[in-house]
Amino acid sequence: MLMYPHLNPVAVSLGPIKIHWYGIMYVLGFLFFIYAGKWRLKKYGNIFWTNKLIDDFIFYGALGVVLGGRLGYCLFYQPAFYFAHPLSILKVWDGGMAFHGGMLGVILVMYLFAKFNRAGFFIVSDFTVLLVPMGLFFGRMGNFINGELWGRFTTTVLPWAMVFPQSGSMLPRHPSQLYEALGEGLLLTLILWVYASKARKSGQVSGLFVMGYGIIRFCLEYFRQPDVFLTDLVQNTGLSMGQWLCIPMIIVGAIIFIYASKCSAIPSVINNKIKKPKKK
Repeated sequence: MLMYPHLNPVAVSLGPIKIHWYGIMYVLGFLFFIYAGKWRLKKYGNIFWTNKLIDDFIFYGALGVVLGGRLGYCLFYQPAFYFAHPLSILKVWDGGMAFHGGMLGVILVMYLFAKFNRAGFFIVSDFTVLLVPMGLFFGRMGNFINGELWGRFTTTVLPWAMVFPQSGSMLPRHPSQLYEALGEGLLLTLILWVYASKARKSGQVSGLFVMGYGIIRFCLEYFRQPDVFLTDLVQNTGLSMGQWLCIPMIIVGAIIFIYASKCSAIPSVINNKIKKPKKK
């Protein structure tokens, strides 16, 4: 059984100015998007994306992640509290970000970005979603450093079972933050990059991302301790809020993937060419 290493959430402290590791993780995620995106663009090419467009997109994408993630948390997880205390929505330093809200924020940004640049939505999203999971990896590592979002109780038989004293208990738990970093981050990145290494129809990569994230997150929620204010939901339904939010993701992702796979009018995009699917 392991003990949580009591990591300092503050990376740098200069008088009243404090730089938190969680914020640094967000920056690393955005930097990965820029540099990995440009590397992929150089290796595979694209009929739409350029280095300049990647630089332009990351600014608006970051806004979508932060604003969507914050509003999503307030609306999905504690709506009654934030409706009663609307000014608390601005207190981002108190924590509270939701991936599902951040995803909706990025979808809106991708839609507006595609419309402004006169491109198809999936031309934008198929490239973008390849770079998102590593941002999730860094975010979950930030959760681990903060010692938050710990896992459910387990036994000492599990070699990597960990005690999180800040949870108010000295019993061993699953280090679910690390599970999510590996699953939502590294594993999903590997799946998407291998799949997208060959020409795919427009929309297939996006559908696989939405469906894949939903499945992975749904499974990992069984190891994550539900929020205290949502324990009644788990007791009454058997599923956490995160799992309920993943169900429509899995369905929508499957619909997008199947539609894109069957619609012969949708071209696959790779290597600076539009490759029309072969007629049967």
